[in-house]
Amino acid sequence: MPLPKAELHLHVEGTLEPELAFELAARNGVKLPYADTDELREAYRFQDLQSFLDLYYELMAVLRTERDFEDLANAYLARAAAQGVRHAEIFFDPQAHTSRGVEMATVVEGLWRSLGRGEENHGVSTRLIMCFLRDQPAESAMRTLQDARPHLDRIVGVGLDSAEVGHPPVKFREVYEAAAALGLRRVAHAGEEGPPEYIGQALDVLGVERVDHGLRCMEDPALVERLVRDRVPLTLCPLSNVRLRTVDTLAAHPLPAMLDAGLMCTVNSDDPAYFGGYAGDNFDAVRSTLGLSEERLRELARNSFLASFLEDDEELRQRYLAEVEAYEFP
Repeated sequence: MPLPKAELHLHVEGTLEPELAFELAARNGVKLPYADTDELREAYRFQDLQSFLDLYYELMAVLRTERDFEDLANAYLARAAAQGVRHAEIFFDPQAHTSRGVEMATVVEGLWRSLGRGEENHGVSTRLIMCFLRDQPAESAMRTLQDARPHLDRIVGVGLDSAEVGHPPVKFREVYEAAAALGLRRVAHAGEEGPPEYIGQALDVLGVERVDHGLRCMEDPALVERLVRDRVPLTLCPLSNVRLRTVDTLAAHPLPAMLDAGLMCTVNSDDPAYFGGYAGDNFDAVRSTLGLSEERLRELARNSFLASFLEDDEELRQRYLAEVEAYEFP
């Protein structure tokens, strides 16, 4: 039995395995420019964030109906549950779908057909976080927020993802102010490829409660001190960082130094179909490659539940934390 954990940095579109991509393509009459799943897997070798994003958006063409989104979420929850995930806060990118004619309701309701039964079917509680594409205009993000208003019973928060460099958090100040006024939780990708200043902007301008990635904070000691003092959670994605060349090798990942500095780190999978591993795989990788102790792994799992947006169900959070403390490593 794997260590119980929460997954806080997971793009549902990034869980699209080649087999499911071909299945949905056949269902919807979409022609993929790959001969078979092996050729598609070969394309999952990226030089940087942009080369990944190009393929990521190309494959979204197979997602058309509520059933497609339901199948996508179900496949993720089954894999995640098998790797010890007990709670998942799942990102989705509505602009990537509405821009190609798929309605917001199709995406949200399709995902919710699976996520709404996540505890019953997979033993995984869920929350849904709507992300804005930062390389699109802020006006598009604001329209997306307005389009989401009928679905806010399904959506707990907003996030910011896609190409980071050249698109600072300040660009989305008004969108995040509007989201806050609607009572939505706020997170944002910052400090993955972008500079440490983007982390500060995410905190000060967007009012985020968690920083997604954030590993470049280590370049700014004053920022590290602030993140430690304020217990700001960082949702790190080690295997993703290696695949996208943010770090050269997993052995060079700053996670141990970040934990030693007192940062509230969590370990997540990001886009696991593309980056070679789900949440449990990331835990296994940092344990074996970085030599993390059992207590460090328990700390990462504990942090994941403490950083979760479970304020509406503290009893559930405490139950998950008790599972972490009772866990016996094999």
